[in-house]
Amino acid sequence: MAEMASMSAPPFLISPLPLMVRGIGRLPQAVSWLLAIGWQGAIVGLSFVAGTIVQGLITLNNPNYVPQQWHGTLLVIAAVVIAVAINVFLSKTLPIAEWFILILHVVGLFAIIIPILAMAPKNSARVALLDITNSGGWSTKGTSFMIGLLTALSSMMGFDCAVHMSEEVQNASETLPKAILWGAGLNAALGYLTVFTLCFTMTDIPALLDSPTTFPFLQLFYNVTRSNAATAIMAAIIIITLVMAVVSEVATASRQIWAFSRDNGFPLSAFLRRVKPGWNIPLNALWVSLAFGVIIALINLGSSVALNAIVSLTISALISSYILSIGCLISRRLRTTDPPLPLSRFSLGKYGLAINVIA
Repeated sequence: MAEMASMSAPPFLISPLPLMVRGIGRLPQAVSWLLAIGWQGAIVGLSFVAGTIVQGLITLNNPNYVPQQWHGTLLVIAAVVIAVAINVFLSKTLPIAEWFILILHVVGLFAIIIPILAMAPKNSARVALLDITNSGGWSTKGTSFMIGLLTALSSMMGFDCAVHMSEEVQNASETLPKAILWGAGLNAALGYLTVFTLCFTMTDIPALLDSPTTFPFLQLFYNVTRSNAATAIMAAIIIITLVMAVVSEVATASRQIWAFSRDNGFPLSAFLRRVKPGWNIPLNALWVSLAFGVIIALINLGSSVALNAIVSLTISALISSYILSIGCLISRRLRTTDPPLPLSRFSLGKYGLAINVIA
């Protein structure tokens, strides 16, 4: 993805496929629709997680609280509204806010895992690294693993977030690959550190799964600290990070809608691509993201299962768009009759085909 971004920025706002393979028909439009569906759904997905964590904290502090679906729906809508408002009224301060969140993300992670490692009872290395628990009631551990993989896949998405902002990035063909690689590398390291911490400190998995908060990590925080206040502070770090991630996703989703509308890819494209003088942001596309976010969140009033299914489909949409894009790059590398790949400031060189196939 970083190599393709370097080849085609800033036109990569929509799709790099026309640069990759000739004669692919409407495949770029299909990928753009998948991206649009995926990013709009991702806004609600992260907002839903942030809102339900808030409900879990309320339950922890007030055992008499009975969570209602409409409570969660209002919290989801609140997160979406806050994210859109920041994009509309504080768009010029977004770079500063992103630096603040980066610091909170890194420092906050260590503020969470250090107390856990220091105070929690530990599993043995064999239990932590080799034991497999099938708590979902699936017929086999393999099936349980594959179902659970969907959640882990969500951490592998979003690295194209900066790419859709390429027309607002200086020296995009060089900056975008750096942003993607630093984001992937840093979060991979922090992610493994978090996973190993949880594997060694989750000593009573059934009790954590039966937590009234519905979030095992909240129960783990409380079991370790024995303090509602400490648990709230640790959870607040996660909630703030999630909400700011929604801010970034709103920015990405609106730019993707705006860019695709310039090619008349959506209905009402003339309205969606309009930028009002003095705003310098795709305001109409932001309103669409707000409307879709609220509408999808309202599904939770009828069924949280249906909402989760829609969010899962959005993950599949984004992953599918990545597979198609990388697949076209593989095809271009294999077709020796085509001209060489476009020049780029970041190239995978002779390892490109192998890395593309692995990806």
